[in-house]
Amino acid sequence: MAQSPALLFLLLFIFATKTIESTQIFFPRATHQSLIKQAKDPKLSIPYKTQFFPQLLDHFTFQPQSSKIFYQKYLINDHYWEHGAPIFVYTGNEGNIEWFAENTGFMLDIAPKFRALLVFIEHRFYGESLPFGKDSYKSAKTLGYLNSQQALADFAVLIQSLKKNLSSEASPVVVFGGSYGGMLAAWFRLKYPHVALGALASSAPILQFDDITPWTSFYDAVTQDFKDASQNCYEVIKGSWAELQAVSEQKGLAELSRSFRSCENLHSMYSARNWLWTAFVYTAMVNYPTEANFMMPLPAYPVREMCKIIDGFPPRATKLSRVVAAASLYYNYSRTEKCFKIENATDAHGLHGWDWQACTEMVMPMTCSKDSMFPPSTFDYKAFSEQCMRKYGVLPRPHWITTEFGGNRIEQVLKRFGSNIIFSNGMQDPWSRGRFQGKSFSEMKCEALSLFVFFFLEKNGTVMECPLRYKGAILLVSSLRRCVEKYISQHHSTGH
Repeated sequence: MAQSPALLFLLLFIFATKTIESTQIFFPRATHQSLIKQAKDPKLSIPYKTQFFPQLLDHFTFQPQSSKIFYQKYLINDHYWEHGAPIFVYTGNEGNIEWFAENTGFMLDIAPKFRALLVFIEHRFYGESLPFGKDSYKSAKTLGYLNSQQALADFAVLIQSLKKNLSSEASPVVVFGGSYGGMLAAWFRLKYPHVALGALASSAPILQFDDITPWTSFYDAVTQDFKDASQNCYEVIKGSWAELQAVSEQKGLAELSRSFRSCENLHSMYSARNWLWTAFVYTAMVNYPTEANFMMPLPAYPVREMCKIIDGFPPRATKLSRVVAAASLYYNYSRTEKCFKIENATDAHGLHGWDWQACTEMVMPMTCSKDSMFPPSTFDYKAFSEQCMRKYGVLPRPHWITTEFGGNRIEQVLKRFGSNIIFSNGMQDPWSRGRFQGKSFSEMKCEALSLFVFFFLEKNGTVMECPLRYKGAILLVSSLRRCVEKYISQHHSTGH
């Protein structure tokens, strides 16, 4: 979904599943050490001022607790802004807002043309926007205020207040987001059309719910990325899971710890398995055509580079040694790590709030087919709900997102009730399978503002991240800029 940043989108789920091989499927989480490492040390060079807004705890009830105030963080850049000019707002994801601002260049690139004010709003319960401080994750009583509807209301209240304080109520607002933030941007335009006149939703898997998108689609896409790079690479990865299991049973965890260069002795084979799984999935998610440092420092086309490592081993090399070496590209491309902290990664910034969201409203079933490079699996909703009940004392609401925001027959629904939403994806992005598919890049000229737009890049990378020196991105950004310009022109000509 990720934009999630693609996020990034990053997005990132943990489900209870029932696998054919009686093992547990791993779903990448925002709490993995790679993301935390970034969040702990955000770059300080970003040209934004940090502000805090007094935000209501609960926008939808009038209980005594509802009026509790917490301070929501946002970043603002007024370098190019002229009074009355547009306001571009990034709808924050599941993490520290500086991390997303640092990796979202498109808004900064187009700000001079529009004389736009740039605002990045941190999502409640993430980064420093913690309603109950250190106790925010204490129990379901506090976490119950963490959901997408409250987050959208936060954005609306903050935007309206900001415009009033700037005496710029007439400034048009366009919201931007990637991955989960892209989903929020699209939903914000639907729920608050009087606040935002348009939205750019990058790598936003808004159809990854219920059975709208095949449950195998995400891991099918990851598999296809590696298969496209090398058939042998795909076969080695596919066969490595059984070899991992065998080494664990026959030689023990001490041998696995040595093979994986773990800083500490491993306590579970699944820790090593998840370490590999994460590397392959996240690398597919950030398989950009240039060097990048979104999740981790990586070379251009990192999937291809991983497969070169696997294919470069001598014929007698084990599958496990090959995949460990390939995964090390993800964790140690900079070659600064002497060992890997595979277990017990910390979560200093509360990124694990996504686990709560996945256990409540963000229920996105995922499975692996028999042709996947990952072990085959099925989704067991009963086991998943029991896991959530044990962890939080709540049951998931698997159909709530599609009830609240729609999903089935989405194109007809959006034509009736929405407009001015741009969806963009890299076609190798695993989250692209859960995207909305409207008019294509070659078809769309932004002439019919009542229609939704779908842009894509044949190579991976979403518009929020893709470098402008990439030829396809230049055309894409130029077209997107024209769309945003038309949205704003429409606003000025009609007054709404």
